[in-house]
Amino acid sequence: MKRRTFITLLGGAAAAWPLAARAQQPARPRRIGLLSASPVSTLSGIYTGFIKGMRELGYVEAKDFVIEWRSMT
Repeated sequence: MKRRTFITLLGGAAAAWPLAARAQQPARPRRIGLLSASPVSTLSGIYTGFIKGMRELGYVEAKDFVIEWRSMT
């Protein structure tokens, strides 16, 4: 094997290494934030409807997204 061929192959492998490593990382769930002036208990219907709609679109809670509730009361 010639020196130039070896260096070319080595350089190509080094350039492809970060792409292969990046492709194997698991996807993190997206965070959805909800800020409300009402208590969380009064918003349970909205929460249920939102989760149902997300399921219909093919998303799974805790796998694809996480909801973080914050109430000012």
